[in-house]
Amino acid sequence: MAEQPIPTSSAETPLLELRNVTKVFQSGIRKTATSQTVALREASLVVPSGFPTATAVAGESGSGKTTMARLLLGFIKPTSGQILYKGVDITKMDREQARAYRREVQPIFQDPFEVYNPFYRVDHVLTTPLRNFGLAKDEKEMRRRMEEALEMVGLRPRETLGRYPHELSGGQRQRIMVARALMLRPKIIMADEPVSMVDASLRATILDELRKLNTEFGISLLYITHDLTTAYQVCDNIVVLYQGSVTEAGSVERVIRDPKHPYTQLLVSSIPQTDRSQRWGDDEIPTAEANVGRATTGCRFAPRCASAMETCWSEIPPLFHLDTDRAASCYLYRDAPVLPSEGIGQVFHRPHETPTPVG
Repeated sequence: MAEQPIPTSSAETPLLELRNVTKVFQSGIRKTATSQTVALREASLVVPSGFPTATAVAGESGSGKTTMARLLLGFIKPTSGQILYKGVDITKMDREQARAYRREVQPIFQDPFEVYNPFYRVDHVLTTPLRNFGLAKDEKEMRRRMEEALEMVGLRPRETLGRYPHELSGGQRQRIMVARALMLRPKIIMADEPVSMVDASLRATILDELRKLNTEFGISLLYITHDLTTAYQVCDNIVVLYQGSVTEAGSVERVIRDPKHPYTQLLVSSIPQTDRSQRWGDDEIPTAEANVGRATTGCRFAPRCASAMETCWSEIPPLFHLDTDRAASCYLYRDAPVLPSEGIGQVFHRPHETPTPVG
């Protein structure tokens, strides 16, 4: 059966949108406050249509980054809120729409070892999606597309195809996964910590390849990371998460060079400095010790924030629109207008040039 395309979105309709999504994980049979973990709370994210973007989702371990990625990939369902692709709720797609979505939104996972079956040659991870999605009419075309994709990521087909996973390095295995994603001609690539388990010497190469997919092939990139330096290197925009909530969003240049939310300031201050006269952590935000351990039903960062006001403990701060490419969820900016969840894309930087999309 031919794949039924998802209706093409208009310029106003985002390509992919996370709208006020909350995800609660339940442990045990009885539903109590202690048995529930809120992994994501009222989070919003937008991948615009009409031009490719590169957006980082950043935060420390436990911030909700991977939960957001799994929701966007359709691996788990939200407790509340919507995930929309070209305006269609992904939890309500029919079989053919879901099939098209799985092809057009491609993941690259963190671990380049676990995605391979050691009993199959690496060709298997390339031929399987081509067959499943009917993207090659015969073996000859399949071989050509595999070789083209490998060459695009700097691998030599003769030295790669026909080998088993253990015969390749971790960097080669991860680049094959980049080639696999590219081969399917996706609209979006979602890379979840793609270089955290790769040697430092290969990280720059893989990150450059991801950036190339965005700038030269017109594929939007969602880059999940805890590393602000690589987020700054690869992306145009950034969304910062803390304990499942969006704390700051906007242009990566503005957010990292001049962070407004106290949590983002803390993250940026932890980046090692090249200035030997400045010790690592000198700019760290002091934490009010009296607040540590105090329960909060408002801002999740309040117990660690020296600027916390009384309203921070009882009311969840909305995203305040600070300027054209910045929003922060902090009552320090309560005089600024509130940014609606569907308007989060307004603070994202738009690339000056639009490349020709793949396919």
